[in-house]
Amino acid sequence: MTGGSAVRRVPPLDPQVRAAVEAAGGRAREALTPEGLAAWQERDAAVRPRPTLERLRDGGRFEVAELRVPGADGEVTLVSARPAGVREALPVLYYLHGGGMVTGNAWSVLPRLLRSWALPLGLAVVSVEYRLAPGTRFPGAVEDAYAGLGWVAGHADALGVDARRLVIGGKSAGGGLTAALALLSRDRGGPAPIGQLLMSPMLDDRGDTFSSHQMAGHDTWDRASNATAWQAVLGDRYGAADLPPYAAPARATDLSGLPAAYVDVGSAETFRDEGVAYADAIWRAGGEAELHVWPGACHGFDTLAPDAALARDAQEARTRWLRRVLQR
Repeated sequence: MTGGSAVRRVPPLDPQVRAAVEAAGGRAREALTPEGLAAWQERDAAVRPRPTLERLRDGGRFEVAELRVPGADGEVTLVSARPAGVREALPVLYYLHGGGMVTGNAWSVLPRLLRSWALPLGLAVVSVEYRLAPGTRFPGAVEDAYAGLGWVAGHADALGVDARRLVIGGKSAGGGLTAALALLSRDRGGPAPIGQLLMSPMLDDRGDTFSSHQMAGHDTWDRASNATAWQAVLGDRYGAADLPPYAAPARATDLSGLPAAYVDVGSAETFRDEGVAYADAIWRAGGEAELHVWPGACHGFDTLAPDAALARDAQEARTRWLRRVLQR
């Protein structure tokens, strides 16, 4: 206590990450508000336009196709990509993009996924264009993800993938949706992925962890932005005591019988404590989880500073885990 008021101390940022945040200026810490959500979505669409299929094919290095498959409410678009010229059945990463469940798209994440994992690990990637809030509220996004997963598993031969080596994954909102998808597929007796890759996952709608309060006004995605996104997703159900875990996986009381998990968060990010708690809950349920807390990392640190040593370390750790899981 100083002068009768509490001083909130926050973990320091990695120097390279801090430099990237400072270079981004106020944009890096701009809060998402309900009033500004529509403008935020318009700006995101302009900043992250969908790359064309021709660009994704990268001069013939990859085979890329858009697929429209049956969903619970209309069609779901999947973007399927794999290294070109490979005829054998490949393991597949079924990926859910980030963006707070209010922004992002299935196309813009593919260049990095293809470069980082498809080529070096020899795997296919299927990216899901799930419906965004507030235009579509819960359970729209997770139902889209589930429908697409079932279609991929059921059409593995046509896609040239091995359904026995299926990993689901995502970052931020996509990480939370991945965790929800693992729970939903387990409980419905759906496809059984061998792994779930949860990068800085958005798991808890309640926003009441220590790190959520500690990093308020400091992280690149803080509790105010997080609350805005959750309100958009849940509508009148925001804050409901009986919210199902398929909406917010941190609400789950049974984490047994889930795929092996990889969970990573930053020491200086809002989602730190909910990610750590989720890994711990998996262990307590007798499950398998690998947990990394990257020192000095804020939310989205590897996007802001992709060449930072810390970002390279995180990418290498995720790749090692993927390789181990796929080789079992």
